[in-house]
Amino acid sequence: MTIRILYVDDEPDLREIAVMSLELDPEFEVRDCSTGTAALAEAATWQPALVMLDVMMAGLDGPETSRKLREQKETAHIPFVFITAQAQANDIEMLMAEGARAVIPKPFDPATLAQTVRGLLTDRKG
Repeated sequence: MTIRILYVDDEPDLREIAVMSLELDPEFEVRDCSTGTAALAEAATWQPALVMLDVMMAGLDGPETSRKLREQKETAHIPFVFITAQAQANDIEMLMAEGARAVIPKPFDPATLAQTVRGLLTDRKG
């Protein structure tokens, strides 16, 4: 079974590392986008099992993108996580209040990212 993961980050180097890290899991099919706007379109047509959003991006940031994902009927059901360098307790609390399944701090460990994401997918709420 293939599990689709959409990774959204405006930093090309981080996108490349994240995609390679996630693809260590043979069941993950990974696509990436560099903007929130591109992610909205990609998520609507590709229907990933999870969207991973960088918090700070030019244009639509992660929280704005997550709100728009929830507003579109094609993507409202898709869970999302935030990835951020701002991982203080109050930042995490604020991001979780947006409806995120989790907040993954940057820098993440490339060796364990796929395992972390798999855990988030198997711990589905409801």
